[in-house]
Amino acid sequence: MKKDFLSIKDLTRDEVESLLEKALEMKRAGKKYPRSLTGYTLGLLFEKASTRTRVSFESAMYRLGGQTLFLSSRDTQLSRGEPVKDTARVLSRYLDGLSIRTYSQGVVEEMARWADIPVINALTDKYHPCQVLSDLMTVQEKKGRLEGLKIAWVGDGNNMANSWINAARIMGFHLSLACPAGYEPDGDVLSGAGENIRLTPDPKEAVRGADVINTDVWASMGLEKEQEKRIRDFAGFQVNENLVKRAKPDVVVLHCLPAHRGEEIAEEVLEGPRSVVFDQAENKMHLHQALLEQLIREPA
Repeated sequence: MKKDFLSIKDLTRDEVESLLEKALEMKRAGKKYPRSLTGYTLGLLFEKASTRTRVSFESAMYRLGGQTLFLSSRDTQLSRGEPVKDTARVLSRYLDGLSIRTYSQGVVEEMARWADIPVINALTDKYHPCQVLSDLMTVQEKKGRLEGLKIAWVGDGNNMANSWINAARIMGFHLSLACPAGYEPDGDVLSGAGENIRLTPDPKEAVRGADVINTDVWASMGLEKEQEKRIRDFAGFQVNENLVKRAKPDVVVLHCLPAHRGEEIAEEVLEGPRSVVFDQAENKMHLHQALLEQLIREPA
């Protein structure tokens, strides 16, 4: 039976730990890792522009011996009104897996409902699960564990924040989110959050004693018209040296990129000794290798 990956909620704690362990093993092995997906093809159906997500998925598949087929949604019959369920059933006849980067979580869920192949959420406005898995991999790599850590999120309660909440629920680490009023994570995601997950309007409180500080742009893709308003509303939420000093001395700083230097993160922090953002970006490829091998080669 095929298995999809639409949000981190789809995984158990054991499955997350297994994926992270496999991804770190693949990183250590580099190009010596067996080409376990030779003869398989992954489709990349993207409605949103991408650098890291597209290249990391393509490189991951190539490293495993497989092929990728990039499909911009505007170049498919979806742009002319073909039902998602028809596209899903046709692509299932051609491909072995499908990674989708789009706006609506509903599109990914409908595609998975009708497809006979594994469907992967590469990003929606609701969730960014592959990114947060690779971020967890980076934390595991740098800190040696997830258990007992305090991870701080500073900024917009966007798809990244939603996925971090799901991850904290499953893995049990402490998550402190600082978001301006009106920019909190989705209510249905926060509903029933455990004691290890805390929401505050104060960035200083969120990062106090943190092992990891994480942030993202203030205006995600599709919200560019709100940029100037958000710059005003997010005043005081920049991850800068003064904020970082309130965390633990060995804190690491994450940013999923692209970054607006001087807005959500200061240049000296992004380029400073606590920043691991480029290791974090690389780890997307290794995590995607582990995910693709598990979903395509080893269906549940």
